[in-house]
Amino acid sequence: MTRKIGGLRGSKRRRISKGVTHTRASPNNTVATAADARGQVVSWFSAGACGFGGARKSTAFAAQTAAENAIRTLIDQGVKRAEVVITGPGPGRDTALRAICGSGVALGLVRDITPMPHNGCRPPKRRCI
Repeated sequence: MTRKIGGLRGSKRRRISKGVTHTRASPNNTVATAADARGQVVSWFSAGACGFGGARKSTAFAAQTAAENAIRTLIDQGVKRAEVVITGPGPGRDTALRAICGSGVALGLVRDITPMPHNGCRPPKRRCI
């Protein structure tokens, strides 16, 4: 039986046993992507796509809303276990993780892959006046 999910165009309903949620929290926006275990994207939501704009887009509440919407599509497709991958230094990273934890899905792995510079770029030379 294949039925279309309400709100998602062109995607068929299928049973997924394990899912992965990728959360990228930048200083200006938060993007939450829901994928299956093979890495095929099921849905994605950003704070801007959830109706937040301007300065409200970079808040923790907007990140929580985006993460809840992303994990809800996985739950609708039958996911019981999920992994979480978080990237970025934005303000919504902790709140997005709390929203995923409180959704009722059993978390198997929480990974933080934020790139950290070991020494960084060379600083510019002194200004000559």
